[in-house]
Amino acid sequence: MKIHILGIAGTFMGGVAALARELGHTVEGSDQAIYPPMSTQLEQLGIALAQGYLPGNIGGDCDEVVVGNALSRGNPAVEAVLDAGRAYTSGAQWLAENVLPGRTTLAVAGTHGKTTTTTILTYLLEAAGRAPGFLIGGVAEDFGVSARVGGGAEFVVEADEYDTAFFDKRSKFVHYRPTVAILNNLEYDHADIFPDVAAIQRQFHHLVRTVPGSGRLIVNGHDANLAEVLAMGCWTPMERFGFDATFEWSARLIQADGSVFAVLHGGQEIGQVQWPLLGDHNVLNGLAALAAVHAVGVDPASVMPALAQFRSVKRRLEVIGQAGDVTVYDDFAHHPTAIQTTLAGLRAKVGDARIVVAMEPRSNSMRLGAHADALAPSLDLADAVVFLSRPELPWDAAKVIAAIRGEARAVADADGLIAALQELVRAGDHVVFMSNGGFDGAPRRYFATLK
Repeated sequence: MKIHILGIAGTFMGGVAALARELGHTVEGSDQAIYPPMSTQLEQLGIALAQGYLPGNIGGDCDEVVVGNALSRGNPAVEAVLDAGRAYTSGAQWLAENVLPGRTTLAVAGTHGKTTTTTILTYLLEAAGRAPGFLIGGVAEDFGVSARVGGGAEFVVEADEYDTAFFDKRSKFVHYRPTVAILNNLEYDHADIFPDVAAIQRQFHHLVRTVPGSGRLIVNGHDANLAEVLAMGCWTPMERFGFDATFEWSARLIQADGSVFAVLHGGQEIGQVQWPLLGDHNVLNGLAALAAVHAVGVDPASVMPALAQFRSVKRRLEVIGQAGDVTVYDDFAHHPTAIQTTLAGLRAKVGDARIVVAMEPRSNSMRLGAHADALAPSLDLADAVVFLSRPELPWDAAKVIAAIRGEARAVADADGLIAALQELVRAGDHVVFMSNGGFDGAPRRYFATLK
């Protein structure tokens, strides 16, 4: 079968493309913005890429068009598919029909930490010799790809609450029908889709309804929004994780930065994790993954030592390099809570060293201003902030800049951002680029100036 994927450069749709290619399909695709690391992965797989949503980019010999959720009615490619009466489906539905049948699906849901937790879970199953399949919303350093079919019984999927497609407004994760589901956390996000937290909670409860009684729910015991979801009805054994020793799974920090922690199951310590990741949020991510592998019969203590070599995902506080005694990081920041927890982990590691943040409000919710009031407080641990306020940003960044605790300034483009950093940064600083977009290549362009 020949497949055309609309929106192929997105992390999820790029993973679908990789799976389809591995299953023997001929795959082509198009997108509005194609950039690394996904473009690199797709090119290495021999997948033909076309720039833009032009009807002519869709091969006439394609048997099916897989439509990403970034495309709406009015898009030229979408209209051409509908007018021609071509077969089309969503990425989530394609995955559910072509990859997941017959597999033990483990789904990782939550506002934050989905990609990292999915990667940890996959890594642990691999360490246990399970050869899992996976679809991760990013390129996992330890696997070099974002998706593979795998030869084992388990398939691990990052379970996104974002809507499925222009013709299917349910969250993607309702398609997966997992045996084990991790509910990491739940906050307001995706302001372009959901009017309030309650709307997101309803979608999470749709996911809860699909998990069988013979399966397992692994739930963040600290999250009040998730507790309200479960109060709507729960038909599956549930295990809580967190820092509370009364939870079924708990962690005790040994190093304040989260790089070493003890794991307790049923109040009894079963081992310790020492790894390269930082922050309480990553401790929770790791704890959830250990609980999930236990749910499918893996002894957590047997795979904990493997985490010492875990390399995580690109763009999750990824160290680009160090030059002139300045360390540069690239981080996929999309929400104030994620920004705050990431900076807290870095601050615990670097102590009194200066942290300089280059911030782009790039997610749909950020650009719509849904998180504007929380943005400045989330940056409190930074000593200086350069805020990329593009002219098309529909809200006034001046209020946010004025509320930032440390030194802060706004610039209109990536060139101005790099110039501002050249003025601000000095030896010993840690420079963190935070955006969930391409950032016009700014992180590596800035690092090149240091070298």
